Amino acid sequence: MDSKKTYYINVADGQISQLQTASSWNFKIEATDDEIIKLRELFDNVHASDWKGFYRAHTPYIQYHYDRENDAVDNTNKQIYQMIYELGDDEARELIRTEGILSKLEQQE
Repeated sequence: MDSKKTYYINVADGQISQLQTASSWNFKIEATDDEIIKLRELFDNVHASDWKGFYRAHTPYIQYHYDRENDAVDNTNKQIYQMIYELGDDEARELIRTEGILSKLEQQE
């Protein structure tokens, strides 16, 4: 069984670090190597979808709510915050709960 390690997450940049002082961070989590690999894949998916969305934005006849790339980003962000909620410390869970982040993401679907 993998042991859990402490990681510091910056959602906006998609950064995952074990060093608390390496950069700014939003959430502190405890995760196994496999869980961090999954979280990294989710951040990579958001980045790839963002690029697709950038190119789509130059096609003005497609509206946002009919755009699969934006749907993919919304769905992946929900998965990221769900993982952070499950793996996060009390402060991370409280912030996600009080800000209503998961419910806001569900409303976008």
